[in-house]
Amino acid sequence: MERASDPRFTLVRVGATDWAVHDAHYPDGDHRRVVCRIYEDAPTDVEVLWLRDLPLALRYSSADDVVDAVQRFQDASRATRPIPIPHLPPPTDARDRR
Repeated sequence: MERASDPRFTLVRVGATDWAVHDAHYPDGDHRRVVCRIYEDAPTDVEVLWLRDLPLALRYSSADDVVDAVQRFQDASRATRPIPIPHLPPPTDARDRR
């Protein structure tokens, strides 16, 4: 069973009580495709094993909440354009090179 919250991130059931979140930016067979594994800990609680270095929680209410958190994190990381850094031209006179 698959559920797509976004074309990029997909929740895939891999067992009776566990799922994986796949990143569609990577092809099948690429180890980077699996973002995390999710295990049902209780009927109202799931535990997450992150396979990427993401600053997200280890427990959620449901597997769908994990996918939502990954999507929000991805959206927030691209929320602003890079801030331009002003550059100065190189010095033209020997006195400016001190």
